[in-house]
Amino acid sequence: MKKILVIQTAFIGDVILATAVVEQLHRNFPEASLDFLLRKGNESLFDNHPFLNEVIVWEKKRRKYRNLLKVLRSIRHRKYDLVINLQRFVTTGIVTVCSGAKQTVGFEKNPFSFLFSEKLPHVIGTNANPVHEAERNLSLIEKWTDHSFVRPRLYPAAEDFNKTNPPEKFITVSPASVWYTKQWPAEKWIDFMNRVGEDITIFLLGSRSDVPLCKKIKFNTRHSNITSLAGHLSFLESAALMQRALMNYVNDSAPLHLASAVNAPVTAVYCSTVPAFGFTPLSDVSHVVETRLALDCRPCGLHGRNDCPKGHFKCAEIEPEQLLEKLS
Repeated sequence: MKKILVIQTAFIGDVILATAVVEQLHRNFPEASLDFLLRKGNESLFDNHPFLNEVIVWEKKRRKYRNLLKVLRSIRHRKYDLVINLQRFVTTGIVTVCSGAKQTVGFEKNPFSFLFSEKLPHVIGTNANPVHEAERNLSLIEKWTDHSFVRPRLYPAAEDFNKTNPPEKFITVSPASVWYTKQWPAEKWIDFMNRVGEDITIFLLGSRSDVPLCKKIKFNTRHSNITSLAGHLSFLESAALMQRALMNYVNDSAPLHLASAVNAPVTAVYCSTVPAFGFTPLSDVSHVVETRLALDCRPCGLHGRNDCPKGHFKCAEIEPEQLLEKLS
């Protein structure tokens, strides 16, 4: 196996979880040339990555299909031995089928999977039989590797660690999520941070779009030692900071996986979604926090929603003490 392509053009968290496949492939084919296809905006995750030969970027927001054709021509030119498609959607199925690779593999839910060399079921876990997303991804390459579990991993460089000069005792809070029902409400985060000791610095993390939320939280909390770094750090700079924290508090969202990929301590808050779906933290020190209420409406779907279908959002009724106890 000389040339291998991994395809994951979804969002940040999905790309981070896909790095488990990169780790496993490198372990089994250390001399192989590994490439990764992702959407524009996520490429900085792989700055200075030691195992990737090339990161192929697809611009999906502008001229999506014209850019797809350019990407496809580039992929065909590379003549891959193996293409691994981690997605279940039409466009990546087209890329996989038209790649010209000697072997292709993906999930059978992909509309074009009937044309793949290999296809496997995409199994969503249950409370009785949880299956992590990293396990699902790794199942696609077991034919060529082995059955061992490998954690996702990112590689912050020295300059990423040097971006900030944090104190000895600090935590990070990533309060945002793309989906309303996956985001612990701002007033809950404020209540929690008001209870954190003043000797502990709090850093708020997030993207540029999260700046207003972080400003609101900082303005309304009584804690005197809070700094918002939302919009100021890259993915790897955030990961480097998280690795040194006493604890990192996140929703069921991308920062959860960022922490896992550098084995940073993490406490994940789950509102409408549940850990059994397979997106739990993988760090050595990791915790899951959920409502103590017995709700027959939870989970209300595999992904988050823009609003609560029942109108009460009771799955967000999680006490600040449930988070604080993870800090002790």
